[in-house]
Amino acid sequence: MAGEVPVFISPMDVGFEGNTGRYRHADTVADLAAILLSSRWDWSNVPSFPHALVSTLEALEFYTDAANARAAFLIAAHEAGVQILPDDAAEMRKTS
Repeated sequence: MAGEVPVFISPMDVGFEGNTGRYRHADTVADLAAILLSSRWDWSNVPSFPHALVSTLEALEFYTDAANARAAFLIAAHEAGVQILPDDAAEMRKTS
């Protein structure tokens, strides 16, 4: 939205479930919210999804808590089995 100040996070790439090697880049809380609200990911069986969504919306509304929103998103993504780079890079190296 025009005129809004972006709330930046530590950049990440979010894997598309079932599409190995395809990622969506996120470097703002708005990017996280868009991913959480997108139909490309299935969040229906993810207990931490509501908390992740509320965290991102609060960070957007108040321009704060970007790190908390990112952390809540990571928890939900891992519950959904979604790979996050660079956060999961070390784990990927161990399994290869």
